[in-house]
Amino acid sequence: MSCCCPHSKSGGRLFSFFARSYRRRFSKKGFEPSQLQLIEGLEQAGYKDATLLEVGSGVGYLHQTLLEQGAKSAIGIDLAPDMLKEAEDWAKEKNLIDRTEYIQGDFIELLDQVEPAEVTVLDKVVCCYPHAELLINHSTAKTKRVYALTYPRDRWFTKVAIEIMAIFLKLSGSDFRAFVHNPDDIERWITDAGFKKVFQKQTFIWLSQIYIK
Repeated sequence: MSCCCPHSKSGGRLFSFFARSYRRRFSKKGFEPSQLQLIEGLEQAGYKDATLLEVGSGVGYLHQTLLEQGAKSAIGIDLAPDMLKEAEDWAKEKNLIDRTEYIQGDFIELLDQVEPAEVTVLDKVVCCYPHAELLINHSTAKTKRVYALTYPRDRWFTKVAIEIMAIFLKLSGSDFRAFVHNPDDIERWITDAGFKKVFQKQTFIWLSQIYIK
C-alpha cells in the first residue's frame, strides 16, 4: 500500500510537467556531478551483464547509459507518465527498447509487478518519499547484489530550500513535498538489510553511496 496516495499523484503530475525539459537538459549538459559519482561507484561495484532496477527512473538516461556500457536489461519505475514516455522514446532511438521495461506508478504499490534485480538504483528518489524507511526496506528486498542511491545531505540550507519549495507547492495546490532524511538512519536501514557500504562521495548538496550484499 502506498505511504501517501495524494502525495504520489501530485508528484506524478509535477514531474510530468518537467519531463521534456529533463531530457533537453541531459542532451545539452550530460550527467550532473552527483550522477557521475554514482556511476563511478557502480563501475567499482560492477554492473556489466547485470539486470537493473531504477526506482524513480525519470526520462531514463541513467539506466540507458548503463545498458549502453554493458548492463543486460533494465526496469524503470516512475510516478510521472510523461517521464516514462520520454524514456521509451529515447530507448527506441538508442535501440534499447528490447532491453527495457517501464512501469508507471508508486514503486511501493507495484511490488508484485517488480522482479528482483542484481543492481538497484535510486537517484534523488529517497527525498521524494515521506516515509523513507518503507521505500528502502522494499527496494533493498528487490536487490540481489548492488544498491546505489543519491540523496540530500542533512544540512541546514538544504532544509531551508526544501521548506521554501514546500510553500510554493502548497500555494500551487500540490500535495507533493520533498524531504531531507537523516543519513545515519538511511545507512542503518540499508545495512540492516544485509548490505555493506563500499563507496561514498558527495557534492555540495548530494550524497552518493554504493552498497553490496
